[in-house]
Amino acid sequence: MEAWQPMLQELAGPRYSRLVAHAATLTGDRAAAEDLVQDALIRTFSRPRHFDSLPQAERYVRLAIASVFIDTARRAGRERRGWRRDTHPGQQPDVSAPSVDTDVASALASLPPRVRACVVLRFLEDLSTRETAAALGLSEGAVKRYVSDGTRELAQLLGTPVEEPEQSDVRTVRHD
Repeated sequence: MEAWQPMLQELAGPRYSRLVAHAATLTGDRAAAEDLVQDALIRTFSRPRHFDSLPQAERYVRLAIASVFIDTARRAGRERRGWRRDTHPGQQPDVSAPSVDTDVASALASLPPRVRACVVLRFLEDLSTRETAAALGLSEGAVKRYVSDGTRELAQLLGTPVEEPEQSDVRTVRHD
């Protein structure tokens, strides 16, 4: 038996429901979340990888879930734009204002995929800005921007106040 097989069995067995719950925060749909987890497990274990522990393997799969989610959303967006262009030339997409959602899952689902992935990784997975950027292949500045936009949009949708970071007094020191 290969060293990675027990880890895959544990992730696809007892820990599977936790992975699906995590994926559902991105997709908003259980069936889509299950597909997403399967794709992430395949992506993770189809190549030779060395994990020192089960938590390390699970963390990698959780990052793969976010990555697969963004890739799928990006591909679907390109397909929709191509379909609109081919079937409705010159017609602009409907950009009416989103309705206000009181449910966190619905509010998360309303965010653009990349923004949603950044918010989920930063606040639900508790990754640092640097770790989120590395996981998604973005710059740290882009992650900060997406998280800022996402939290502001979530606050608006959920009717909660936006907490601005504290401003501290800055002293300048002259070196003569």
